Amino acid sequence: MTDCAPVHRVVLLAGPSGSGKSRLARESGLPVLNLDHFYRDGDDPGMPRHPELGIVDWDDPRAWDAERAVDTLVQISRTGSAQIPVYDIAHDRTVGAEPFTVGTAPVFVAEGLFAADIVEACRSRGILADAIVLRRKPWKNFVRRLARDLAERRKPPLTLLRRGRELMRTERAIVERQRSLGARPADAQQVRDALRGAAGAPSGKP
Repeated sequence: MTDCAPVHRVVLLAGPSGSGKSRLARESGLPVLNLDHFYRDGDDPGMPRHPELGIVDWDDPRAWDAERAVDTLVQISRTGSAQIPVYDIAHDRTVGAEPFTVGTAPVFVAEGLFAADIVEACRSRGILADAIVLRRKPWKNFVRRLARDLAERRKPPLTLLRRGRELMRTERAIVERQRSLGARPADAQQVRDALRGAAGAPSGKP
């Protein structure tokens, strides 16, 4: 791709699974890209496996294709659009692709569990507008995550329950890791204000 100045910039929104990243991103009115679609296929020999659950460890950064995600964000920032993979977690693989466009918006949101892993890469490519990690109470995230995963039938209920309890125990460490990678911690209202500011709207509670 020819090197050129970005027309659009990206806000990276990280946070534990089930913390409400997607909902807050949608509320902003900005174009939203779900970075979870950049997982590697389950039969990739490099995919990490959970030692107890016997399934792909979706919370291990090695399960995610950071390089492909960054290249796609750069393309969107410079051209306004790209083809995005569609990933089906229930089947552990990419099942298609769909177009993504930002239109006239100067900023778009890329949200996902591993968004913080690409903060430095996006900064060095000149496309980063902001990087935030959503920080909420672990037990609330556990409830939201379990309700979502059961509704979407991502895995058998017992597997989802066991995974969710483990994530709740390790959640503070997850947030701290994302902070160390360059994402600034923020609660839900602070995320709303930051995204409104990025969109050019006044901040404050609705």
